[in-house]
Amino acid sequence: YRKEQLNTFEQLLFNTDYFLQKKLQWNKKRDEDVWQGFFEKNPWIFGYGLNLIFNGPLQGKKLEQVVSGFDITGSGKRVDGVLKTRGIVSSLCLVEVKTHKTRLLKDVTEPYRADCWQLSDELNGGIAQIQKTSQKSIETIGIRLAPQSADGTPTGEEIFLYQPKNYLIVGNLSEFTSDSGVNKEKFSSFELF
Repeated sequence: YRKEQLNTFEQLLFNTDYFLQKKLQWNKKRDEDVWQGFFEKNPWIFGYGLNLIFNGPLQGKKLEQVVSGFDITGSGKRVDGVLKTRGIVSSLCLVEVKTHKTRLLKDVTEPYRADCWQLSDELNGGIAQIQKTSQKSIETIGIRLAPQSADGTPTGEEIFLYQPKNYLIVGNLSEFTSDSGVNKEKFSSFELF
């Protein structure tokens, strides 16, 4: 199953026709929704590639969750993925999903300074978005979350939020490659960040 899903991931990433076909088949309006749906079906991906500790969704919950509700003092905050580490003590992890088409570096012909390329506005915006979501989560939830089922029964989970790990799924590293190889200055600007 996982090999099949990794093949689907690769096709979504590199095959535009396949991506559009799945977007229609899965009845998704936005490109981000395609990725959201894929990760909802495959939360196991977050445990292997993002963290050496396995991450999984909260018991019986979708990945996408509201972490700060709308009230008279401000707008609500929804995050694309709420995960918890699976260990003796669980911690909260937050995930924001963009698309594989999102640029990682600004699309300019000249570097900002010699050999230094700037991050794209979309990447900077995604970083600001997940950091704000993390801050609002701590303010709203506090340092400890004890989830309940729909009828109010405690699930038995206890998740801590001292400084939630934040993940931003965005872009495509092929942005740094050409037929001649990897543009090491652009790639190093991204990797050093």
